[in-house]
This record gives sequence, C-alpha cells and structure tokens, in this order.
Amino acid sequence: MITNNYIILAPQGLHARPATTLIRLAKSFKSTISLQKGEKTIKLNSMLNILSLTIKGGETVTVIIDGDDETEASTAIGQFFTEQLKDL
Repeated sequence: MITNNYIILAPQGLHARPATTLIRLAKSFKSTISLQKGEKTIKLNSMLNILSLTIKGGETVTVIIDGDDETEASTAIGQFFTEQLKDL
C-alpha cells in the first residue's frame, strides 16, 4: 500500500473537469485507489464521490493506492496532482 499527501494547487479546487480526468486515470490501473480528505475516504471511481469531498484550493488530500500496479499508479496520480491539476 502506498499513501501520499498532496496540496491542491488549483485555486478552484478539484471541480468536475479535473475530477473526470482523475477518475479516468484511476480506472486505467488495476490497483484500488482511494482519496481521503479529513475523516472521509472515497474510492476514485465516481464523480459524485469526488465532488462529495468538496476539495478546495490549498487543502490537503491523501491518496491511498493498493494493488499490483501501485507504484505505476502512484507515479501517475502524483503527476496529476503536481502538474496537470493546476492546468485544468
């Protein structure tokens, strides 16, 4: 299991467009990928799940990845949060 924390760099937070990109990315891996904000943890498989966390710019989220391809998934998800999210 791999756990990483990310600060949301996009001022508008994790809204519908980047959430869609993140879901597609998560579904491309066999590993189970979850997102945690505060005490609430959701699976990255549904737009409603992500939007229910109401993630705003500057907040910290935790990504939990568990499975056969967790290393590759961690790299790709990390790249999403550090590079791609601020451009969406």
